[in-house]
Amino acid sequence: QVQLVESGGGLVQPGGSLRLSCAASRSILGIYLMGWYRQAPGKQRELVARITSSGLPNYADSAKGRFTISRDNTKNTVYLQMNILEPEDTAVYYCNADGLSWGQGTQVTVSS
Repeated sequence: QVQLVESGGGLVQPGGSLRLSCAASRSILGIYLMGWYRQAPGKQRELVARITSSGLPNYADSAKGRFTISRDNTKNTVYLQMNILEPEDTAVYYCNADGLSWGQGTQVTVSS
């Protein structure tokens, strides 16, 4: 099973940007689907974006037009570029591999 480590979270003002990274412990070439999920306090974990091994992305409605998911198979890393952040984006963001492995999460707080 692959281990995942997220980084890049932090405190940002509304309208700002962050780039999250998810580093895998081994090659992700064979992992079909890599995804980003988030969980806000008192809410269920929800899909933000996911990307196939060939680079085809899929986004939740809340992320469309603002977030971009990408993967670098040579670096075993998946990224989530988040722009025009809103307070509603505040959550712990988790990386996921093929619906099985989860990272420990990285906190994103959007506040003035």
